[in-house]
Amino acid sequence: MKLTFLGTTSINGSCPNLYATDRGTYVVQGYKINDVEALAALHARGMPETETAVEIPAGLLSFAPKDT
Repeated sequence: MKLTFLGTTSINGSCPNLYATDRGTYVVQGYKINDVEALAALHARGMPETETAVEIPAGLLSFAPKDT
């Protein structure tokens, strides 16, 4: 998978970041959610144990193309 950097809201450039892939998808680098209640809610909605979720600031989405 090829990643194309789209942008970051980080001051030091480390995290969070938004990438486009060559598969027509996006990769989000963010802060791993460790909150027990939040994870329980995600799993209750069907998130498998093999997946995780990340938290990003709303401003990161401004780097997503508007035409998708």
